[in-house]
Amino acid sequence: MIFEDITEMAENLPRMGALAGLDLGTKTIGVAVSDSLRSVASPLKVIKRRKFTLDAEDLLKIVTERSLTGLILGLPRNMDGSEGPRAQSTRAFARNLSRLTDLPIGFWDERLSTVAAERALLEADTSRARRAEVIDQVAAGYILQGALDRLRHLGQSGHV
Repeated sequence: MIFEDITEMAENLPRMGALAGLDLGTKTIGVAVSDSLRSVASPLKVIKRRKFTLDAEDLLKIVTERSLTGLILGLPRNMDGSEGPRAQSTRAFARNLSRLTDLPIGFWDERLSTVAAERALLEADTSRARRAEVIDQVAAGYILQGALDRLRHLGQSGHV
C-alpha cells in the first residue's frame, strides 16, 4: 500500500520494526535503515541501478534480511513544492514496487536532503571520491531520519 502522507502511513505500521529510506536517483538508489525502535537512521548501501526488476530484487532482499516493516521513498519536489519528472518517476517506482510487496510505502519530501548530506560529508572532511561513493546512502539517511522524527512526534516510534 502506498501512502501520500506519513500520518496515514503511521496508522498502518506495526508499533515496532525497522524501516528503510530510499533516495532514488537515475543511476543509483541510496539505502538507509533504522533500528527496530525507529530512533536512528543509518546509511546502509548504494545500489547501482540496472532495470526495475533487478533493482526491486536487490531492495526486497534487504527487506527480508533485515525484517523491514516499511519503506520511505524520498520524493524530489521542486523548491516551490510542485512535482516534476523525477517525482513522477519516484511515484512510478513506488507503484511498481507495491505490486511486489505488501509493505507500506510512504513518501518523504526530500528537498535539500542531498545538500544536507553533502554538507555533512564536507564537514567530516570526506574526500571527493568517497563523497561520490556514499552521498546517496547518506541522503537516504537524511530522508529516513526526517520520517522517523515525524513518526516519533506522532507517537508511532515504539517508545511512547
